[in-house]
Order: sequence, then structure tokens, then C-alpha cells
Amino acid sequence: MVDIIPAVVVLVLVLIILAQSIKVVREYERVVIFRMGRLFGAKGPGIFLIIPILDSPVKVDLRIITIDVPKQTIITRDNVSVDVDAVIYYRVVEPTNAITKVENYRIATSMLGQTTLRDILGQIELDDLLSKREELNKKLQEVLDIATEPWGIKITAVTIRDVALPESMMRAIAKQAEAERERRSRIILADGEFQASQKMMEAAELYQKVPIAMKLRELQTLAEIAREKNMIVVTTGAPGSDAGTIAGLTKAFTKTEAK
Repeated sequence: MVDIIPAVVVLVLVLIILAQSIKVVREYERVVIFRMGRLFGAKGPGIFLIIPILDSPVKVDLRIITIDVPKQTIITRDNVSVDVDAVIYYRVVEPTNAITKVENYRIATSMLGQTTLRDILGQIELDDLLSKREELNKKLQEVLDIATEPWGIKITAVTIRDVALPESMMRAIAKQAEAERERRSRIILADGEFQASQKMMEAAELYQKVPIAMKLRELQTLAEIAREKNMIVVTTGAPGSDAGTIAGLTKAFTKTEAK
């Protein structure tokens, strides 16, 4: 019985050591191992062994991480104060660099995003900030990607989420937009009048060359009026048809008195 106790103790110790030695990480994770303070390498995914006490593992997530950049008060190139916030998407591509090159890559990336946002947007005018969001997103992504590459970080996207303008600036922009719409409407109206006058001049020249066309147009207009059946139209006939004109007037007056 006495001989069995040491064996059980040894077995228990071995099981404890194995439990501490066996590690399992998922597909989207890696473990950076430091052996006696020195970088040993990255392990994973799956199962692997470490030496307890001697090895210090640090787990790193390789999935895309989202950073909500807080609102930054920015003065644009044309001296307009705006509040801008953005979203940064990034992932770790080199786990060893992310652990050894920077103290906390999450905080470092967030702080770098805030300063880069202020620096880049402070160099452009308000109109470009409002109308060229896609270009600014790409520029911010390129600058951040270059700065974080030594850390083993890949910036996948940067999106400017909101631009908050002062109330006075919003009123000024509304007035500007209203003036622009008024200008366009007047230009369109003037252009329509110009085109109509050209067409009328061309029609007058055509009627002058072919007088019978004027008579045909008159008959077409009378036919369109006749469809309404609510008007009496008195026309002058051809030369020598004064009797017909008088007869038409007499008939029209008679109908009117009968009513």
C-alpha cells in the first residue's frame, strides 16, 4: 500500500503537467509563445504542447476587428469646425509582430486612427469632405495601412460615418443650395424661351415661303376647337364669300337669342 502512494502522486503530477502543457486554439486564433522570456514562435490552429513554467503563451485573434473612432473636432482648410467620426476595420496578419512590436496593438491602432483622421481631414475643404467621402476613405486606409504594417496589422477598410455641421453652417448651405436651384431654374426657363423663339422664327419663314400652309394650320386649329363643342367660331371665308359670313353670323346670333 505504501508503494502505491508515490506512484499515484507521480501519476497525478504527470496528469497536471500534461493538462498545463496541452493547448488547443481555434482556426481564427494563434498563440505567440515566449520561452524563458525569448520569442519562441507562433503556434496554431489546433493542438500543441508547451512547457509549463518555462513558456508564456499569448493568444491573438486573427478575425477582423472593428474600431469606432470617437467624434473628432476638426477645422477644415476653409476654417469650418466640424465633428467627424469614423469606423476602422483591421485584422492581425503577423501575430508575433503584433505582440512584440507594440505594447497594445488595439489601443495603438485606435489612437493612430484618431490622429490620422484629424490630420487628413484638416487639409481639405468642407465641400470636398461632404462630396468626396469615397476618396477620403481610401486615402485614410492607405495612410493607416502604411503606419501599422510594422505592427503586423492590415487595415481592411476605413469609413467616415458622420459629419456634424454647426447650425449656422447648415443654414448657410441651405441658402446656397436654394440660390443654386433658383439659378438653374432661370437658366432652364431662358433656354426654353430661346429655343421656342427659334422654332417660331423657323415656322414664320416656312409660312412665308408657303402661304397655303398657314391656311392648313388654321383649319387644323378650327378642327381641334370643334371637338370641344362649347365655342362659336366665326371665320372669314375666301374672297367673295361675304354672304356666307353674314349667314353664319345671323345663325349664330339666332341660336344665342333662343338660349
